[in-house]
Amino acid sequence: MECCLKTIKNATDMNLEGFLACPSCDVLFDISTLEDGESAHCSRCGHFLSTYRADATQRVIAYTSSALMLLALACSYPFMSFKASGLESVMTLPQTALNLWHYGMPGLAFLVAAFIIFIPALVLVLMLALNVALLFERDCDWLRPVGRLIYWLQNWSMVEVFFIGVLVSLVKIGHMATVIMGLSFWAYALFSLFFVLSLAGLDRAQYWQRIEALQS
Repeated sequence: MECCLKTIKNATDMNLEGFLACPSCDVLFDISTLEDGESAHCSRCGHFLSTYRADATQRVIAYTSSALMLLALACSYPFMSFKASGLESVMTLPQTALNLWHYGMPGLAFLVAAFIIFIPALVLVLMLALNVALLFERDCDWLRPVGRLIYWLQNWSMVEVFFIGVLVSLVKIGHMATVIMGLSFWAYALFSLFFVLSLAGLDRAQYWQRIEALQS
C-alpha cells in the first residue's frame, strides 16, 4: 500500500524528527505518518523510501532465528551425492570450500566460505542482537555501529548467488552423473529464503529512527 507523505521545502529551524530525505533527490518527507503495511516513495523521482510494519521486530527475530538453525543443519549433513560408473561421492557444504583448499586455492576457498557461510551467519547474529535490543527497548552503545555493520556486510553475502549457481550446475552435472540432494541442500534452500526475508524486513529508515529515539 502506498501512502501520500507530507513534504517540506524549507527545513530551517524545524524539528526534523520523523522526516527522511530522499537518497536520490534530497526532498524531505514525513514518514512518521505511515501506518502498518504502508510504503512510501518519493513524489519527485519515485525512489523507494520506507515501509512501516508494526511487527517488524518480531518478524525479523523469527526469520533470523529460523535462518540460523537452518544454516546449522546445512553445515551438519550431506549437501549432495554423486553416483557415476559405480562410484559415489558425498559432499557437505563446508567441503565446497575445503576442496578448493586441497586443490591449492586457499584464497578462493576462504572467499567461498566467507561469502556463503561466515558472513551470512555474522549478519544474522548481528540482526538478532539488534532486534532483541530494540524489542526490549534497551539503549546500548553498540546499536549504531552494529546497524552500520549489518548494512555494510549484507553487500558481501552471496547466499542467493551461490544457491542459484548450484541449481545451474545441477543441470549440467545431471547429464554426467546421478545427483542426490541431501538434507543439507534443502536446509540451505530454506536458509536462503529466510535470509532474504530477514534482510527485507530490516527497513533502514524505520530502524534508524527507532535507534535514534532510544538514544535521544
